[in-house]
Amino acid sequence: MKAIVTTGNGGYDKLVYKDVPKPLVGAGEVLIQVLAAGVNNTEINTRVGWYENGGWDVATPFPFIQGTDCCGKIVEVADDQEARLVGSRVLVRPCMRPDGFGSLRNIWMGSDFDGAFAQLVKVPASEVFVIESNWSDVELGSIPCSYGSAENMLLRAKVSKSDHVLIAGASGGVGSAAVQLSKLRGARVVAIVGADKAKHAIEIGADKIVERGTDIAAALGEETIDVVVDNVGGQDFESMLKVLRRGGRYVSSGAIGGPVVNLDLRTFYLKDLTLIGCTAWDEPVFKNLVSYIEKNQIKPLVAKTFALQDIAKAQSEFLEKKHFGKFVLVPEH
Repeated sequence: MKAIVTTGNGGYDKLVYKDVPKPLVGAGEVLIQVLAAGVNNTEINTRVGWYENGGWDVATPFPFIQGTDCCGKIVEVADDQEARLVGSRVLVRPCMRPDGFGSLRNIWMGSDFDGAFAQLVKVPASEVFVIESNWSDVELGSIPCSYGSAENMLLRAKVSKSDHVLIAGASGGVGSAAVQLSKLRGARVVAIVGADKAKHAIEIGADKIVERGTDIAAALGEETIDVVVDNVGGQDFESMLKVLRRGGRYVSSGAIGGPVVNLDLRTFYLKDLTLIGCTAWDEPVFKNLVSYIEKNQIKPLVAKTFALQDIAKAQSEFLEKKHFGKFVLVPEH
């Protein structure tokens, strides 16, 4: 089969489109024909070595196949009891809890083992979810990582209709998902986006826009926000804590604007704030997403599609951050 093999830390030259052996399916596993695979920050971060010395405690298994998002069709199973799944269109839960949901240890498809940047991928049968929807393969392929990360953060932060939520990076995959999923809960949403993307953020449900680069505390006022959903970090972190009300919650699963921030502990403890880090997805997350899709309660935001072999072009354009929503790769079959 054809796949993109990431050969090590480095630039786009580390992404090699080549023939590799077809995965061999073992007990409890299924083989999936990849129909669409989204592009995420995490794949770029892994390739360039961004996670090293940053808390990711498992060595990246170079050379390997990346790809965290997968919409596909099951083409082979190892166990007769899974035979009914053959031919089903599925989404793969990329964040897996091998020790069960009582442990926070997690592994990720496309980071800890071979992923979906290929014509075929094998995964545990327990991690595939049959999907009944009229969405296209590309639309479904845009969902897992971004929407799963957003749903996990909102669940952990207990976002509800009584909350006023501030979402940083609201034009990106996770941020735009968080806007939709917050509105689905009935919350009021303030979105931080560039001026050229404000219209898109309003269209997906944002009630108010703060232009990126603006002094957030000056724009919103201190102690006006119940929950901050922040995958950006960087220089705005301090302002985000200022706008939180007493007892407010700050939740994050990324730091694309910079992982090192200024934290005044007095702001943290005097306001009784809760800081919530999110990597391991909780059990309801993916089941919720499938339900939202099948009930058409959310909508996919596909900015552009690329052929799988054009991954370097896709990642380069992705890093320009001029798009709204997700880029998706499509393998040839």
